[in-house]
Amino acid sequence: MLARIVLGLGVVFLIFAYFMKTTPKQPIPPPKIDAPLAAAPGKETAVFAGGCFWGTQAVFERVKGVIHTAAGYAGGSAATATYDQVITETTGHAESVEVIYDPSRITYGQLLRVYFSVAHDPTELNRQGPDVGTSYRSAIFYTNEEQKRIAAAYIAQLDAEKVFPKPIVTEVTPLKGFYRAEDYHQDYALKNPSNPYIQICDLPKISALKQQFPDLFIEYKAK
Repeated sequence: MLARIVLGLGVVFLIFAYFMKTTPKQPIPPPKIDAPLAAAPGKETAVFAGGCFWGTQAVFERVKGVIHTAAGYAGGSAATATYDQVITETTGHAESVEVIYDPSRITYGQLLRVYFSVAHDPTELNRQGPDVGTSYRSAIFYTNEEQKRIAAAYIAQLDAEKVFPKPIVTEVTPLKGFYRAEDYHQDYALKNPSNPYIQICDLPKISALKQQFPDLFIEYKAK
């Protein structure tokens, strides 16, 4: 976490080089198995973990069809769902983002495509860039069997097509609970654009989303 607060020039260079190397220049193939768009507007929930939740939230809150996002914790218990406890790497939690979306405007498979394309590197085990530990693991917390089926099939598809240079390590696990993080973590990237960590690690993800998915990209302003 020190990397978020004090970034020396050497660390800055290494992080920049990491994201230049790992961010795909083109969107990955769409999932062959997906749910159809719903016939009527509604609300569905998806929960994704992919490193620091600041960047993951910054991506998904700019996706068309997403109604609301929240940074939080998943994988552990309610009793340990605080930032100070999660960073000890003893709680089982992963920094996660809850995505409430309208299934008549965007499918779960499309969200997964954004998740694997620009939100994080799914081949990194228990880390993302400068952040190391199981709380930064790549994980999909599914809320129903359809989400489980679509996510598992998509991972198998991407691995079979060798889309990434290494195998995907993303966990696909049932959601037992999502716990909203402290208020200061919400919309952190939007509220702190001059933070070096945000500039180097997260703003490139927003740019990649806009470049790779122009039909899905929307401007976001905090409500």
